[in-house]
Amino acid sequence: MAAIEQQGAASGRPGSGGGLSMRTKRLLWVWSFLAVPILFYTIIRFYPTFQAFYLSLTSWDLVRPPKLVWFANYIKLFKDPQFWKVFKNTFTYLIIGTPISLVLAFTIAFFLDRVRFMHNFIRALYFLPFLTTAAAMAWVWRWFYQPPPIGVINDVFGMLGIPQQPFIRSTDQALFSIMVTAIWAGLGFQIIIFMAGLRAIPGTFYEAARIDGLGEWAILRKITLPLLKPTTVFLVVFSSIGFLRIFDQVYNMTTNDPGGPLGSTKPLVLMIYQTAFNSYAMGYAAAQTVVLFTILLIVSLLQLWILREKK
Repeated sequence: MAAIEQQGAASGRPGSGGGLSMRTKRLLWVWSFLAVPILFYTIIRFYPTFQAFYLSLTSWDLVRPPKLVWFANYIKLFKDPQFWKVFKNTFTYLIIGTPISLVLAFTIAFFLDRVRFMHNFIRALYFLPFLTTAAAMAWVWRWFYQPPPIGVINDVFGMLGIPQQPFIRSTDQALFSIMVTAIWAGLGFQIIIFMAGLRAIPGTFYEAARIDGLGEWAILRKITLPLLKPTTVFLVVFSSIGFLRIFDQVYNMTTNDPGGPLGSTKPLVLMIYQTAFNSYAMGYAAAQTVVLFTILLIVSLLQLWILREKK
């Protein structure tokens, strides 16, 4: 018996009185593999985030060391009329762009899911804008919006007898003109996700509903939309974050006056960029970044709470 116990202790089997248990060994292996990505994510994500919070409490111009000014940057920001104009622009992109893009994407996905002829080709065409470089896409749309004879859209309007439109040269139309391009750019991704959600709904539900005599509208309202809720929640949050962080379209389509005309299209991300790399007010830019982070967090959590599954 003593020889058996000594052999068990030497082999490290569980309960032998020596060595590590199999469960402990597995945990060590798991954490060994996870250590590298966790360390990488901590360095890349968490450290810059905490550093931004610290820099937002300082005055720093990249030349002199950061000087602690506590909440002076936030006080300056909330007293800045330009910030509130940018804040309004950012939420205009969010409040109008998100529902329009989701309704369009669901409508197209719903009917495209029923198309069998050249289905994959049509789906690829819708997804193509999502793969296009944002800068290239913005410059193409900028060309579309030009006055005639260069601008394609105004050329078509002229043939239809519709007056020319200033589009991105107008303080009233510029923001909505850029919003159209942002919606168009993200539409393909949303369509693909909606179609995946539609395909995941069991066909037996639809068969049972038709046997019970439900019409197409009732099936859509009572079966499709409720079962598509997890997909919808994901796309609402994803799309909202995209519109709150809109930058590429605005910067490239208003390159002569970034965020113009007269700041009518400037979002918060562009304001942060200009504050940091034009004015080199890094502390002030960090405060704006913290405000953007807070907005993103609140909007995301609020949407998840509103769209949560009610038990």
